[in-house]
Amino acid sequence: MIKETAIFRKENVLMEKNQKIFWGWYIVGGAFLVMAINYGARYCFGVFLKPMAAEFGLSRSVISMAAAINMLVYSFCAIFVGRMLDRIAPRWIITAGALIAATGYVLTGFVHTPLGLYISYGLMVGLGSAGMGVVACSSSVGKWFVKKRGLALGIASMGISLGTALLTPLSGYIVIMFNWRFGLIALSFIMLFIGVFVSQTLMRKTNPEAYGLLPDGDKTSVSLQSIFPAAVHKISTMTLFKDSRFWTLAVCQGLAVMISMSVFVHQVAYATDNGINKMAAASSLAAVSITGFMGQFLFGWITDRIKDPKYASFIGISFMLAGTLLLINVESILQLYLAALVYGFGYGSLAPMLPLLIADRFGRQVMGSIYGLLTFFIGTGGAVGPVLGGFIYDHFGSYHYLWLINIVVLIVIAIAFLTLKKGKQYA
Repeated sequence: MIKETAIFRKENVLMEKNQKIFWGWYIVGGAFLVMAINYGARYCFGVFLKPMAAEFGLSRSVISMAAAINMLVYSFCAIFVGRMLDRIAPRWIITAGALIAATGYVLTGFVHTPLGLYISYGLMVGLGSAGMGVVACSSSVGKWFVKKRGLALGIASMGISLGTALLTPLSGYIVIMFNWRFGLIALSFIMLFIGVFVSQTLMRKTNPEAYGLLPDGDKTSVSLQSIFPAAVHKISTMTLFKDSRFWTLAVCQGLAVMISMSVFVHQVAYATDNGINKMAAASSLAAVSITGFMGQFLFGWITDRIKDPKYASFIGISFMLAGTLLLINVESILQLYLAALVYGFGYGSLAPMLPLLIADRFGRQVMGSIYGLLTFFIGTGGAVGPVLGGFIYDHFGSYHYLWLINIVVLIVIAIAFLTLKKGKQYA
């Protein structure tokens, strides 16, 4: 114990001497890049939807099932990712995720049957994405900050929008110039290179206390108890299941992700059905991401300055509602982009607000476990979105009723967020 203490003290001295920037900001940068490639690639699925359906001669609901399976696998695996993250450094979780996801994208580029699509994209990409997702990245960021947590999580989650803004038009261009298979293989190489490199260089550390540091880079002296915590913080699943705050977050966020996934998977097809050209339609997802990028920063920043983050969530859902109201009446490129920009700003609140609400309601040290369990329920909602959109289109010949359902659900979510109570923190 004395020897270990000396080693940690020596490492802490070296860190303070050689590192002018608090290591938490390196974690923020790593999370930004990992989420950029992970979600940027996943949200490209809508670009491939119509070409896949046309080549395979299948309905959109059958193809959309791959996205649903992807979400279910992603959400189930997030439970284990969260629990592992409360015990080990994120570098190995993210590295494994990048390797598995990259392999899944490559294999998806060679599939010829729905079953192959479900296994490669649904199972493998879903599994790999869980290791590179918001549970691993946002929970890691949240453990390094308290006073600046909103800003840090806002900046990190901006990677989601930047990745989508860059990769969706790139994928659309590749599909037009080559084919959808080449586009998926290109995504796999981007995923592999950036995912492994970033995780091994920037995501190497667990939490500040383990290295004799304090959250936010505070200079107050750190006791041995904070360097060597007495025990790993744990919270039982049954305790959470008895907490109404957990279910409020699970239902609200699950429904919000259901809506966002229905938009990302079907908006491009909806736009082209309305006579908008393919490149402009694919770029509408980038438009969502442009204002989403702004929203992720602003919603994160504002929560450090308001009494309760639930009010920021209410505002974000309200913008999503306004964007959906515009989307239902789209007849031109200008209207499509306006709807996407308004919707995107509200969508930008989803990624930073959930970890902020978890930390605010339950405590910083159990973020991984709670976030992982919440993601299971959230992902289940996300899996419904793509299939619901495909089912409605196949039966009604349009997406009109999908957008109506989204409008009603968003109103319910906005009201429910206002009922979220403070309550007890577990760590």
